[in-house]
Amino acid sequence: MRTWDFETPGNVRLDLDIPFGRIEIETATGDSTHVSLDGNESFSRELIDDARVEMHQRGDRSEVTVEVRHRGIVFSLGRSPEIRLRVVCPPEADVAVRTKSADVTARGNYGSIEAKTASGDIEIDDVSGDFRVKTASGDVGLQRVGGLVEIQSTSGDVALQHAGGDVVAKLVSGDIWIRDAGGSVHANTVSGDQRFEAVVAGTIEATAISGDVYVAVRRGSRVYVDANTVSGSTSSEFDLSDAPAESEPDEDAPMVEVRAKTVSGDIMLARAPAPAQLPRG
Repeated sequence: MRTWDFETPGNVRLDLDIPFGRIEIETATGDSTHVSLDGNESFSRELIDDARVEMHQRGDRSEVTVEVRHRGIVFSLGRSPEIRLRVVCPPEADVAVRTKSADVTARGNYGSIEAKTASGDIEIDDVSGDFRVKTASGDVGLQRVGGLVEIQSTSGDVALQHAGGDVVAKLVSGDIWIRDAGGSVHANTVSGDQRFEAVVAGTIEATAISGDVYVAVRRGSRVYVDANTVSGSTSSEFDLSDAPAESEPDEDAPMVEVRAKTVSGDIMLARAPAPAQLPRG
């Protein structure tokens, strides 16, 4: 195992790039950042020996870079090579991650996160700013994002407990599930299902080919519904018209616009029974 310790005062940015294995990030109070790289056999340890790990101070920002380069295909007659990258950094760090197949976990709270992966899964705790991800088949699990969420996925599933800002998602066969949507959602899938369990305000624009769409609006919000499907079925607790529903007479209540379109997927609209209660810790 190789380790590095850096003094990282001010704002911290992590730029992490490894081809495969695991990336484990966590936040801890303080002004230092700890990095460790470990490999499970000779091939991965050779890559670690050639890794670039450095820190640069740019104004009031501390930038930590970890880069493990590998070009080509991995052949192994025994166990699969694996690289484990572990980073402990101050809270509210900005993170950029690039990998082919490494799984990524980030425990703690971060300023913003941007991730690009082919097949690695991603699990994130708390992001106060924006979150952006591009993945082919990796699944994405997010606890809480305060800013904008942008997702591009081919076959990976997406689960988001709480979205404080807007969500823009483009998926092919992957499903998207949002437990508590505080802003607008613009989602497009081909065969993936879309499920939004508690919406309070903004616009829910859900478009699918064969995927199903489920939208539940919190009680207390007014609803405008524009739903259309070619061969799928539609069920709703609201009046499917081009005018705001009159079930909530309070004109000061937040408005939710639901615009759902599918070809063969079903559309289900409902009232959320209660505000989503999110587990903490």
